[in-house]
Amino acid sequence: MKPPHASACVVLLLTFAASALAAANPVQTENRKPGAPDWQLTRVRLDRADGMRSPFIEGYCSRQSVKAGEVLDIMVSTDPPAKFQIEIFRTGYYGGRGARLMRKLGPFQGKPQPVPKPGPKDLIECNWEPVAQLIIPKDWLSGVYLGRLTTLPDAEDQPYWQSYVIFIVRDERRADILFQCSDNTWQAYNRWPTKYSLYTHPKGNQGPWADVSFDRPYGRQSQYTAIVNDPLSVGSGEFLSFEYPMSYWLEQHGYDGTYCSNSDMLAPDRALKCKVFLSVGHDEYWDLRQFRTAEKLRDAGVTLMFFSGNAVCWVSPFRPSGSGAPNRIIFRGGPYGGNQPYAEERQTKHGPFPEHGPDEGLLIGARNGRPINGGGDWIVRKAEHWIFAGTGLKNGDRIPGLVGWEYHNLPATEIPGLEIVAEGPVWVGGETLSHYAATLYPGPKGSFVFNAATIFWCQNLSRPPGHTLPWSHWSRPHGPDPRVQQITHNLLRRATGK
Repeated sequence: MKPPHASACVVLLLTFAASALAAANPVQTENRKPGAPDWQLTRVRLDRADGMRSPFIEGYCSRQSVKAGEVLDIMVSTDPPAKFQIEIFRTGYYGGRGARLMRKLGPFQGKPQPVPKPGPKDLIECNWEPVAQLIIPKDWLSGVYLGRLTTLPDAEDQPYWQSYVIFIVRDERRADILFQCSDNTWQAYNRWPTKYSLYTHPKGNQGPWADVSFDRPYGRQSQYTAIVNDPLSVGSGEFLSFEYPMSYWLEQHGYDGTYCSNSDMLAPDRALKCKVFLSVGHDEYWDLRQFRTAEKLRDAGVTLMFFSGNAVCWVSPFRPSGSGAPNRIIFRGGPYGGNQPYAEERQTKHGPFPEHGPDEGLLIGARNGRPINGGGDWIVRKAEHWIFAGTGLKNGDRIPGLVGWEYHNLPATEIPGLEIVAEGPVWVGGETLSHYAATLYPGPKGSFVFNAATIFWCQNLSRPPGHTLPWSHWSRPHGPDPRVQQITHNLLRRATGK
């Protein structure tokens, strides 16, 4: 016999389930879709053992970020000539697979495209013919997208070669979190094709002498290959190494996030639609307009979180490409730091620079003093603070290897209410002693500014498929750590009110 009111209970349960589905945010809905079992690079061939490029197949995109309905040109070179295809993946969680296949393009007939001669200030600016034009579909959610380039041999016993192109899909919707990719810094360190980064000019590695263009492929991730040496990420900038573990973790836990490039932060309008702004990984190079945008966000009550180290260190003015496309060339225009001694030293020692930025410590809570790189443990100094709730951490407890490759080391104690939540020694070159400080200070409307003071913070959030842990100065992070995960949850839940 059917229990009384059983049909009404079923209706209520179905209604509840439907409401729960309807209440899912776009990131949760997207991550219910099937992930790709195969999206990583398998066969990558650099031009030489210590090379930075994969001339067998490589490419770049016409824009750092695009919105639905906009057109993205994809430029590809194959040397020797070869047929190839492009598979577009959105990175995320997707049940632990890490990406979803969005579209296949091709096959195309590839050809060698020219490597230009260096222009003024050693600028390498490609002008390759596009092989594909992609109109971004309206149902593509904001995120970081990889295009996997794969040559298509004529016979089964011939090898194939692969690399990536990378772009960001952005949107204008209201969301809890805005994840800013650090693509200015990816490009600053990009040496493609051989030695043409902001760090490889014959006059020295810290001055204003070099320009770099987004109109060229990304080579092997970092010119400092002792930190990250992963040829299976060629073409993806520094995203897979330094930022992807946070993106993967955020989407795993259903946070309502959206994505942008550094170039999308030149005005505050988009970010003001979000509750939280994230600087992630290695976020060293900021146009002054980005800095002013971040100030406006803070003062309007948007919470700022710097899960990054060496952030806001150098002014990097944008200018158009040779063809007039906006925001495609940057250079090291001068130091941030205002009248701080380390900023004056940079001006004197490495300049003259055409620009001098304000004191970044008064925005982010701690400064980029000198020295700036090394490795160490993240040591708790204020265990009673709410950010440590549920972690079991006590004052003096260490999270090993979490500080590196670069960090923030001078707390801006003149900020009212600033708290140092973690600090301790860090070793440059493995032996020379320095210091870092992680900070938090209050903003208006219950907001705050948090500075983790290390590039490596995201390494302890997740270990996505294919991710390689970095190391520096004889020190390394250990990967996913429930204490770092809980601190990050505490920060995000406080800031979003969820």
